Amino acid sequence: MSVQSDLLVVLAGVGGVLVVASAIGWVLGRKLSPDGRNEAIENLNDRIRAWWVMVLALGLAFLGGKTGVLVLFAICSFAALREFMTLTNATRADHWTLVGAFFVVLPVQYALIWHQQYGIFAVFIPVYVFLLLPIVSALRGEVRNFLVRIAEMQWALMICVYCASHVPALLNLRIPGYEGRNVLLIAFLVIVVQISDVLQYVWGKLIGRHKIAPLLSPSKTVEGFVGGALSATLIAAGLWWMTPFSPGHTALMGAIITVMGFLGGLVMSAIKRDRGVKDWGHAIAGHGGFIDRLDSVVFSAPIFFHLTRYFWATG
Repeated sequence: MSVQSDLLVVLAGVGGVLVVASAIGWVLGRKLSPDGRNEAIENLNDRIRAWWVMVLALGLAFLGGKTGVLVLFAICSFAALREFMTLTNATRADHWTLVGAFFVVLPVQYALIWHQQYGIFAVFIPVYVFLLLPIVSALRGEVRNFLVRIAEMQWALMICVYCASHVPALLNLRIPGYEGRNVLLIAFLVIVVQISDVLQYVWGKLIGRHKIAPLLSPSKTVEGFVGGALSATLIAAGLWWMTPFSPGHTALMGAIITVMGFLGGLVMSAIKRDRGVKDWGHAIAGHGGFIDRLDSVVFSAPIFFHLTRYFWATG
């Protein structure tokens, strides 16, 4: 099958799941909340509608090839960076530093991916930007909370731009026998990580008893994590045909990215609790902000990228 045919199969499968979920949400709304005022069901239906929008956006990006994927994730990085910066201690003295982050660092990072400059792409933000941006702020002479302000901006760029950009960077990997199919790696990564989040929530609601980190994320339980991670790993093994890996290797990769996604969610929850907010934003009804949807993916993407690059790709 061609990559376009495989993509259509994937999108049709995800669409079918969403159709079933939409029907269930409609039935629950009719039977359990005839007056339409059940908060839990309203939240469920908000989430399903949000997933329709996100799957449509991803589908169009995938069908648009390299350009579509790069544009989509650049926009997501911009929106996520904006959400993150609203919770930092940045002041007027950081104005030019912020301008540089949004309108220089972000586009350059994605331009490096477009031009397949892996050597610079890998070190541009964690080396050059980390050294240069503090200089811009220091030249303004504002010393109050200087270390905190700089660390927040560096961490925001690391998560929202550097880590997120590893998703479209998968398109640049040269894998023998897998030429022209790299977009399926992105689909695999997003599907497995996101379905792991959903299944961890479901298993947690069904049998969850022991909370993992009640102060960070009260809904995360040991049972939910184990059940969701194992279920997502099995699903990953079943999706081996989307990847250049064997079923066993695909299961291993699935286990690694689901664990990284879970840990990433905990880290981002810790930041939210520190800032006293429930969600990063309200851009996506039922899902919070862009970072709320990207947190698991951005922690998984660099690990997935480098494992694939060093064990399966050439160059």
